[in-house]
Amino acid sequence: MTATLNLIWAQSSSGVIGRDNTVPWRVPEDLVRFKELTMGHTVIMGRLTWESLPTTVRPLPGRKNIVVTRQPGYLAEGAQVVGSLEDAPLDDAWVIGGSQIYGLALPLASRCEITEVDLDLHRQDDDALAPVLDESWAGTEGPWQDSSSGLRYRFYSYHRIPES
Repeated sequence: MTATLNLIWAQSSSGVIGRDNTVPWRVPEDLVRFKELTMGHTVIMGRLTWESLPTTVRPLPGRKNIVVTRQPGYLAEGAQVVGSLEDAPLDDAWVIGGSQIYGLALPLASRCEITEVDLDLHRQDDDALAPVLDESWAGTEGPWQDSSSGLRYRFYSYHRIPES
């Protein structure tokens, strides 16, 4: 089996993945899927994503946590800190945010797992936005489901189309 770099995120219908260093919704079913897909793998995240995690789950248990930051001497207890994405172990890893790291990782990735939350947030200047997938990706769209939080959501699975 070939090693892969994967991306995973949840986004509003308007493409927002974060606001004020937090996720602006709660969909427990998405967190269950996130755990199922990433457990036992390396998770790669930017410093702000690391800092946004509740201290009770930092580092994310059952996963090797890698924090990418340009801040020299940055310490992330329980995680490996690297200065660039190129310094991170990319085999069989999941990039979990934020938007800058997604932008760097997308050209290297072969799989994206996305949760769309049926919430049309008006974009603000400092919102973190989801990467945009181009025609080099093919995917499947799941049905809308009702969350226990009252929101609707659906899952998408994308794979990079092999070059011919």
